[in-house]
Amino acid sequence: MTDSLILEVANLETLVLTGIYSEETGRPQPLRITMRVGLKQQARYTADCPLSASKNYMDLKFAATDGLPKGVHFKLIEAVADHIIETLMLQDDRIKWVEVKIVKLAISENGEEIGITLKRERPSGALV
Repeated sequence: MTDSLILEVANLETLVLTGIYSEETGRPQPLRITMRVGLKQQARYTADCPLSASKNYMDLKFAATDGLPKGVHFKLIEAVADHIIETLMLQDDRIKWVEVKIVKLAISENGEEIGITLKRERPSGALV
């Protein structure tokens, strides 16, 4: 059996400058972001393992909030997801893959989730 470590921050709501229509330009839109990160794991996790044995979950939250550039308008939510992925990949060589799901809350009429999921794997042969 192969173990895997997946860190997750789910249903984080934040305002982001995004959209292609004139009524969206210059106005932040509410997005719901879920991130899943595959991390190279240790052989064992004991009760006294230090934080460095994993990754701080707040790094994931930061990448989707304060880590987004201020005042930049992303035409596509795919670009928001791409920026989050790149931020996380650059932070930590132990990250094997990142998956970001973004739901555009402003266009939901009956609670449906309309959006995208972007997943990127670190190229094989890269440092991990």
